[in-house]
Amino acid sequence: MTSKLWLKKHKLIYSKDVLDIVQFGSSVIGDKIPHDLDIAVIFEKIPLKEQLDQSQKIKAQLQKITDLPIHIKSFDFYSFFDKSNFAKENILFCGKSLIGLDNFSKKFGFEPKIQISYSLKDLKKKDKVKFNYLLNGKKGEYGLLRQHGGKLLNPGLIEIFPEHEFIFVGSIKKITNNFEIRKILT
Repeated sequence: MTSKLWLKKHKLIYSKDVLDIVQFGSSVIGDKIPHDLDIAVIFEKIPLKEQLDQSQKIKAQLQKITDLPIHIKSFDFYSFFDKSNFAKENILFCGKSLIGLDNFSKKFGFEPKIQISYSLKDLKKKDKVKFNYLLNGKKGEYGLLRQHGGKLLNPGLIEIFPEHEFIFVGSIKKITNNFEIRKILT
């Protein structure tokens, strides 16, 4: 059973009131082993009771696809953007659409990215070389940038997809702590 539900089209049955079904949280992050699946169902403006009923039907369908427990949250389009919705940033930034099989934020014309700025100034030469190999590879092996679709924007600045943040940060920390992370929507 899979935890990365957005990678495959599933025959989910849902009403026309559903704008999207979004997987978010730890289950969409690379190099993490999720203990559960977080799912958000985004609705048109319909009564809360209908949202809850329809969400439970969707949850029952998804539970047949995975062994992991599912935590489902329902929002109408307006409550989703309310400032009291603490999950909104995670859903917008990391959420994967189970309907569109892509980043949820693309529905709004945005592509989520993480920019990591770093400095190698205080490192020994061997550590600078090791850092270069980490990013670009060595002896025919791919580095992190090529393995995970990252880009070197300019010296000291790389751009990656959010699901690879922990892979990059964990690897970079082994060489230097002199880096900063910025989350952006392009």
